[in-house]
Amino acid sequence: MTDETLDWISVGRVEDLPEGRVKTVTARTTSLCLSHFDGQWAAMDNRCPHQGGPLGEGTIEKGVEGQCWIRCPWHGWDFDPLTGAPPGGHEDTGQKTYPVDVRDGEIFVGLDSEPEHERTVTDAMAETMVNWGLKRVFGMVGHSNLGLADAIRRRVADGEMAYVGIRHEGAAAFAASAYGKLTGKPAACLAIAGPGATNLLTGMWDAKVDRAPVLALTGQVQTQVFGPGAFQDIDLKSAFEAVSRFSQPVLPSSNHTELVSLAMKTALVERDVANLIFPDDVQTIPSDAEAATPEGRLSGPIVKPSDADVDAALDLIANAKRPMIIIGHGAWEARDQIIALAEVLGAPVVTTFKGKGLIPDSHPNAAGVLGRSGTPIASWFMNECDLQIVLGASFSNHTGIEKSKPTIQVDFERMQLGKFHPVTLPVWGEIGAFCDAIAPRVTRPADAEDQLSDLAERWQMWRDEKKNRLKEEGAKGVHSVAIFDALSKLVPDDALIAVDVGNNTYSFGRYFETKGQRVMMSGYLGSIGFSLPAAMGAWAATQDFEEFRGRKVISISGDGGFGQYAMELTTAVKYGMDITHILLHNDELGKISKEQRAGEWPVWETSLVNPSFAAFARLCGAHGTKVTERADLESAIAEALSVDGPALVEVMSDAELV
Repeated sequence: MTDETLDWISVGRVEDLPEGRVKTVTARTTSLCLSHFDGQWAAMDNRCPHQGGPLGEGTIEKGVEGQCWIRCPWHGWDFDPLTGAPPGGHEDTGQKTYPVDVRDGEIFVGLDSEPEHERTVTDAMAETMVNWGLKRVFGMVGHSNLGLADAIRRRVADGEMAYVGIRHEGAAAFAASAYGKLTGKPAACLAIAGPGATNLLTGMWDAKVDRAPVLALTGQVQTQVFGPGAFQDIDLKSAFEAVSRFSQPVLPSSNHTELVSLAMKTALVERDVANLIFPDDVQTIPSDAEAATPEGRLSGPIVKPSDADVDAALDLIANAKRPMIIIGHGAWEARDQIIALAEVLGAPVVTTFKGKGLIPDSHPNAAGVLGRSGTPIASWFMNECDLQIVLGASFSNHTGIEKSKPTIQVDFERMQLGKFHPVTLPVWGEIGAFCDAIAPRVTRPADAEDQLSDLAERWQMWRDEKKNRLKEEGAKGVHSVAIFDALSKLVPDDALIAVDVGNNTYSFGRYFETKGQRVMMSGYLGSIGFSLPAAMGAWAATQDFEEFRGRKVISISGDGGFGQYAMELTTAVKYGMDITHILLHNDELGKISKEQRAGEWPVWETSLVNPSFAAFARLCGAHGTKVTERADLESAIAEALSVDGPALVEVMSDAELV
């Protein structure tokens, strides 16, 4: 007879465990050491009281009088499988045992009815994250974040959060960074102590320098072993100090929900990285704290420019015959107002590379990308202009905004104004507020030149030049012009595009003509490997925000970049992510070879040995196709774009034709 007051949980069949063996089994969430010896079956708590060693991975040992003992595989502590008692010589540390019943060859273990979950510190903190609007976590569950992971699991089960389990913590960080760049809202990335946490750092730096909000959640060793050099114990607060605007350990005495509020507020308001460090033992402390909310914690975001600055800007514009507008990524939210201003002024609009896509290249005022990744159209207009209206750009040396020209610079962050050199008129304010302030009063000067006719002519010259460059194509591979011309034709107008670094990215900046797509990149950090994890972050945004719902996600990289996080393709397969990856394969770190030649260095150690990436994609469970001829390019891309899920197009390209 079995005890009917217990819950009897099946843990396997008798043939699963031969005589004289032990194994680990799980009943509900309870980990047990199941043993079979002398025709008997027994179950005890799987966790050795010494250091938590898994008894189910140990052995059955015979004593001098035939007594059986289960020996812990870590340090040799012994326990009677029937009573859980030690043989003596240890501290008074017996193990809890559980009744076992075998019915028709099936093994059942009796457990008390599952108790109601006791709310923990991390439950209260996860609930607070939800209240502050956190919708997505990218991460890896591990031994020093299990309590926190369970709190996140409960929020996911209740439909309040969503989770993506990645293969490398660096991918989680890049995905969260891209999510923040795209949405303006933080996602979280979850890692264990030690190497898991340090693997986040590159992606956190990407977020920091590109002003993307991110919440980093890092496990940590138990508080009692801080400092002496325990396994995976590093000083995470110091490790994250430079990269995060806010970094705090979660201690037993902390105001736990207030810590989350400060972290989330920092990420949102400062558009920066916030880090919370969770010691293992603190994560499961019982808590009755009420989850905090952002009510009364955030102000309106609008900073209006002063009347004097508005008047001065209008005077400069009124005296310009060839004004030009330059917009960076920071102008994204005000793009409609900027385009309306450009239309009134008849002014060309160029973008920084980070701002590519803010104005469609098909728009009559669009003049393409300015700088090293740009077009001769944009550089020509910069040379000819007599006033630069710079909105949300940071004057990066890669962009090359001319510092000798009369310049109006508008930015909401005062430190960005005239940061690298003086400008004619620095204006502190939100870009949209600036546009709204001058819109009712701005007019096109009567003697302004017809720049739009020049613009149409320059676009035609550039498109003719691109056709001429196609004649260079030889036997080494498909020309970049052909690749990005095909993508310009086929990529949906509202697609979300994540680009990597290298020659593929320079070619994208020059040759791809936007029609309203949103572009994400590792801007100031310029980190190789960004594109595929970033596309995962963009895909998550299509699930979490209505404004991105149903939009196709495109990832573009070279073979060097894809190799950094290639296994994340299996993550895309696992979650059914609708991502199309365009991979330019030339068996080389082509951008580095080019730099070596330019610096009169010999080309050294830039060659790569690669598999067939299309075959790799198929092995991962994704769509994969390989293109070796330009004639097959458009059909292969169109087919991949039609796939409802992860797809990869491997294009054999020429490293010298960029």
